[in-house]
Amino acid sequence: MPWSETTPMDQKTQFIADYLRKTLSVSELCDLYGISRKTAYKWIERYLQHGPAGLDERSRKPWSSPNQTAEPIVAAILGARVRHPTWGAKKLLPLLAKRYPADQLPARTTVFDILRRHGLLARKRQRRRIGHPGKPDTAILASNDIWCADFKGQFKTGDGIYCYPLTVTDGYSRYLLGCQGLLSTRVALAKPVFTRLFKEFGLPKRIRTDNGVPFATNTLARLSQLSAWWVRLGILPDLIEPGKPQQNGRHERMHRTLKAETTRPPANTGRGQQRKFDRFRAEFNSERPHEALDMQTPADCYAASPREMPNKLLPLEYPDRFEVRYVSANGGIRWNKDWVNVSITCVGEYVGLEEIDDGVWNVYFGPLKIGRLLERHMRIEDEFGRLKRKNV
Repeated sequence: MPWSETTPMDQKTQFIADYLRKTLSVSELCDLYGISRKTAYKWIERYLQHGPAGLDERSRKPWSSPNQTAEPIVAAILGARVRHPTWGAKKLLPLLAKRYPADQLPARTTVFDILRRHGLLARKRQRRRIGHPGKPDTAILASNDIWCADFKGQFKTGDGIYCYPLTVTDGYSRYLLGCQGLLSTRVALAKPVFTRLFKEFGLPKRIRTDNGVPFATNTLARLSQLSAWWVRLGILPDLIEPGKPQQNGRHERMHRTLKAETTRPPANTGRGQQRKFDRFRAEFNSERPHEALDMQTPADCYAASPREMPNKLLPLEYPDRFEVRYVSANGGIRWNKDWVNVSITCVGEYVGLEEIDDGVWNVYFGPLKIGRLLERHMRIEDEFGRLKRKNV
């Protein structure tokens, strides 16, 4: 049997009821309820004057404050804001100081609070915060378990054109699969490079990257057009935490050697720079011993993946218990005759929804869980953000 709980309001009501019965004196009631006679008579008087409403707690706000901004100053601040609706507290204070040199004006934060209390500040739209899965913990036990990909910054070649080297390595053997100088980090330029590598070396299980373009975006599960294409191929994206390149340390260590041997100085043209990248890749893979590999070369430890790249992308499949919805051109799905936003990167694809509780559905893009649909609020909550809040 659970314990009975009472609130102060319940006790006050019971005290007044016992007082009105006249069975006990006020002193006896004070001993019974553990209160002083002063408190008892205060509540009795309030009840007799105002009825049951007199038992409610009253505000303890002081009638006046010695540090309160004077009303004329408040009126002047509001008037100046009306005349200059785009000016903030920082600009209003010098204007008022010229008009009222003898008055002591409030601090900037006080002016801000005055404007906010009177509804003269526009509420800033809160940006959607996308969570992160946290530090990657996938074990690298064999070749093609994880590929590591990144852009080694950018630099100008001798002709003044920027070069963006896209590098891809095998996390297990450190084999440099590709090093391609591109003109930008756009998906349209990066995707053909990965297509060539997939056809030559097969498909890995995961690809570990940072959170920059074109590998990730600020959407559900940080999916980008490139990583969504990987998921369609059966490759899961593996993101490091923002600002922590050490979580992809094997790849970053290769970048240090790449930069020292191919960009100091850079070639005169993009083609010449690519030839330097190709020579470095051949030497790094087949000639340069690696300490982490017991002084073997990466080529001695790497084997191509048995998973071949398909000629045609197969449609995403989901278990029979899933509800499957098509993501329309506006990035949303239809759910119970309502529109629910998913992600613009999933346009033209199908997502699967698995019910885990009454009105609560896990949302999947292929094998990747990207969010959670809450029917009560009719919105999809970011899965990574939910996990992060849970861990905190």
